Amino acid sequence: MSEIIQQLEAGITTSTAQETEALAAALATVVPENHMLALHGDLGAGKTTFIRGLARGWNINEPVTSPTFNLYTIYNGSRQLVHLDAYRLDSGADLDALMIDDFLQEPWCFAVEWPERIEDSIPETAWHLHLHINETHQHCIRLQTS
Repeated sequence: MSEIIQQLEAGITTSTAQETEALAAALATVVPENHMLALHGDLGAGKTTFIRGLARGWNINEPVTSPTFNLYTIYNGSRQLVHLDAYRLDSGADLDALMIDDFLQEPWCFAVEWPERIEDSIPETAWHLHLHINETHQHCIRLQTS
C-alpha cells in the first residue's frame, strides 16, 4: 500500500488550499484507473479544492470549479476526470438519466460530491474521502478505501 494512502487513511490536516491540492495531486498518482471517488463533507469543506488537485495530478490545465448548476463537468488530461455535484439529484435514477457512462473515456476517474444523494449508485469499490473543517479552521481529510 502506498504511503499517501496510509497517511490519508490515518487522516491528514491541511492549512491552505494549496496544501489540499498538493495532497490530492499526490493521491492522483495511486488512484486506480476507471475508479470512483466519493467526497463527503459540508459546504466549504474543500471538496472542489481536492478535486482541483486531482485534476492537477492528471495534467488537466483548465480551471476546475464546482459543477453545481450544470451537475457535472468532464475534464481531459492524462486521465479523464468526471466531476459530479450530486446535491440536486434525488437518486441513482437521476444519475442514470444523465447518461454519463456514454461519455467516459478510459482511463477515467469519477469524482462525486454529495455522494449520499445517490448512495444506491456508488459502487462498493469506490474510495470515500471525508472532509471537514476543524475548530482551528484547518481542513481534515480522511480516506476510506474499503
